[in-house]
Amino acid sequence: MKLGSVVLATAGKEKGGLYIVVKSDQKYVYLADGKRLSAFRPKKKSLKHVKIFELNGLTESEVLDSNERVNAKLRKYLKNKRSAYVKGRCN
Repeated sequence: MKLGSVVLATAGKEKGGLYIVVKSDQKYVYLADGKRLSAFRPKKKSLKHVKIFELNGLTESEVLDSNERVNAKLRKYLKNKRSAYVKGRCN
């Protein structure tokens, strides 16, 4: 899975939430939302418990940025995605 992709959690405490992939390996992705799950302490989640929402989300440089503003970027980006998702479901 590509870094910066937006995924929908399908199981666990995060079920139904949108998250950004900040790291990935063969079996797992590491998710952040900028609030509870910061980019510096992401949630490890199995690939079978996430569904791709948008493949071309943030760029890798935006996700891997080492300053504290990266969490603000994640929150802002996900806020826009959530509102577009809700509007699309309501119409």
